[in-house]
Amino acid sequence: MSAEKNRSIIEQRTALRPKLAMVLGSGLGAFVETIEEAVTIPYDDLEGFPATGVSGHAGTLVIGNLSGVAVAVLSGRAHYYEHGNPAEMRPALETLQAVGVDRLILTNSAGSLDPDCPPGSVMLIGDHINFSGSNPLIGEPSDARFVGLTEAYDPEIRAALKAAAAKNEIDLSEGVYMWFSGPSFETPAEIRAARTLGADAVGMSTVPEVILARFLGLRVAALSVITNLAAGMTGAELSHQETKDMAPVGGARLARIIATFLEGQANDGR
Repeated sequence: MSAEKNRSIIEQRTALRPKLAMVLGSGLGAFVETIEEAVTIPYDDLEGFPATGVSGHAGTLVIGNLSGVAVAVLSGRAHYYEHGNPAEMRPALETLQAVGVDRLILTNSAGSLDPDCPPGSVMLIGDHINFSGSNPLIGEPSDARFVGLTEAYDPEIRAALKAAAAKNEIDLSEGVYMWFSGPSFETPAEIRAARTLGADAVGMSTVPEVILARFLGLRVAALSVITNLAAGMTGAELSHQETKDMAPVGGARLARIIATFLEGQANDGR
């Protein structure tokens, strides 16, 4: 089993046993530079880990200390649009579970449907809409595939993240994230449909990982760094370069929220 092989590799390289993991989205890779005593393991060294083919995604597992808490950080993810496989991140998440992780914080870059949540801001995901029609558990033979998602995003972790944002005087809105398959950006008509269906932000990731994490029994939270207003809202065409340019702006706010959140976890002995 690849997860057990990977656990052995990881345990040979670091004595840390993190309970909390993070997945970093597009343009957020600089976050790993704040990790102390970091041990970096390329995805290529770990069985089943994805080959990340998107600029802004490093493709490394970094384990170290952040704000006094041991963390495992996946710097880069595979996207459904790269391979057509929504379960591409399953081996990586199974590995995190094997090394003892029980909480997962996902991050992404997203387009906002709300002018009051502009580029550079951060949105806490409270729920999602799987607009792609795909699912990473298709083909799973066990009855465990029937995963309940009523509280996919852990209320306790969300409350702690809100408190961390408030302590930093950062406006952290909470909303619904809609997953489109990508890689093309959404049309203005699709954005109007998304708004009608109740979405507050749109993106091309995260939802498959949330489903897989809940399948594995991990508690989950997710945050979107807003990099642009969605198609048709400004009259301008969208680009991945805009995502890479704006992600560090919101990423700095996100880093402060996460650092304060982890300080609270350290104080609670977690």
